This record gives sequence, structure tokens and C-alpha cells, in this order.
Amino acid sequence: MAHYAFLDENSVVTEIIVGKNEGENGVDWEAHYGSFRGQACKRTSYNTHGGVHSADGTPLRKNYAGIGYTYDLGRDAFIPPQPFPSWILVEETCQWSAPVPMPTDGVYAWDESTTSWVRASA
Repeated sequence: MAHYAFLDENSVVTEIIVGKNEGENGVDWEAHYGSFRGQACKRTSYNTHGGVHSADGTPLRKNYAGIGYTYDLGRDAFIPPQPFPSWILVEETCQWSAPVPMPTDGVYAWDESTTSWVRASA
């Protein structure tokens, strides 16, 4: 069983399906599903996050695709939506990072207007 992401004309993920393993029955399933739907289709790994495979396998496309993620052809990666304009894309993981580290002494929320972490009230 493999997972496949369908992309719109802007390479944004519109849907994810469960399908055949790539190469099963000698078929290129990315091409098959894409042709069937008339959309670009890319395989995605449920076990890949931040360029690491959770079961010690080979990571695929940096991150498991999600609705609204963008597929970047040059990086061959799925990139989640940028949570805030000030956040920076980490190339190695294709994940977004705040411009300053989050404190570890409590619960914080990001405040984009001050580009800082603010302690969440209890």
C-alpha cells in the first residue's frame, strides 16, 4: 500500500489517496493515477517527516504530503504551508522555523506582530 498526492496547476496538494505500491504489476502508478485523474500525481511516504523516515527506511520527498502542501520539483519535496510570513524554510527538512527559538520554560504562542514568542496564559 502506498500513498499518492494529487496536485493542482500550482503544485498544491488537493487530495491524497491510498493506492498500489510503486512498480507493482510493472506499472508506474504515479503516471497511471495522474493520467486517470488528469492531475499531476506524486507518491508520498506516511513515514517521512522532516527528511527522516520513522521506520529507518528511505525518506521520500522530505514530508508526508497534506492538503494545501506544495510540491517543489527542484527539491523533490512536499512543503507545508508557511505558518507565518516571518518564518524561514529549513532546506534540510523542508519545514518552517520561527526566526527565534521557542523558550522551553512553559507554553508559548507565536506573535507575528512582534515576531516573538509570548507566554500563553493559563
